[in-house]
Amino acid sequence: MVRDAGLDGKDVAALCGWHPSKVSRISTAKTQPSADDIRAWCHACGADDQAEDLVATLRDVEGMWVEWRRMERSGLRRSQQAALPLFERTHRFRVYSSWLVPGLLQTHGYTEAVLRAVQRRRVPVDDVADAVAVRMERQRILHDAPRTFAFLIEESVLSNGLGDADTQAEQLERLLTVSTLPQISIGVIPTRLERTRMPVEGFWIFDAGQVNVELVSGHLTLTQPGEVNAYAETFAEFAQMAVHGARARALIVRARDSLA
Repeated sequence: MVRDAGLDGKDVAALCGWHPSKVSRISTAKTQPSADDIRAWCHACGADDQAEDLVATLRDVEGMWVEWRRMERSGLRRSQQAALPLFERTHRFRVYSSWLVPGLLQTHGYTEAVLRAVQRRRVPVDDVADAVAVRMERQRILHDAPRTFAFLIEESVLSNGLGDADTQAEQLERLLTVSTLPQISIGVIPTRLERTRMPVEGFWIFDAGQVNVELVSGHLTLTQPGEVNAYAETFAEFAQMAVHGARARALIVRARDSLA
């Protein structure tokens, strides 16, 4: 940025009213800049349009990546509770899942199967029953106006084999029921040849300010506008590929009937 502006460190220091050593410390990553430092630096370089993305990146650095073993070291209930404030202050949810039925749409039995599998794989503390109860309680926001929910799932999610046949059937019935609610949209991306965009990691977009991504080893939080926009664009592409309404329900019914 400094070179692009035709400046050197002394120029930036003078324009910002800083001692040159401050510019040097920031440039060599010996000192972390504040949000105001970033804005001043961008202004000096004639790059005000980059300031807010860089400020968001600064805020992301410490909290953007958390390993599951750190988040869940005391059990699953705490991590489920920690998400509630974010859910309560969000008005527009956009959710894509390539692995599982999203948590807000899960039945008790399906949630128990999911969290039991997680607990067996990576969590030494067994508080699955408490964690399931927290997730079930969180679903009340589905009926709290004014909120809207757009869910996109891969067709393979409808037959992922979690739990027994009764658990699967109950979960598919749940999808059929909630798909008729006016505040909820459920899209299913059909399994087909020559699709234009391959499945990606599951993600949640909260309003237009935050994306949460669940990966194998940890939980990623993104708030940088450019990154949030990238996921919003991906969601829009998948929405174009998905079927909705009666066509989506037909795929769900077919998966349910295949269990018989």
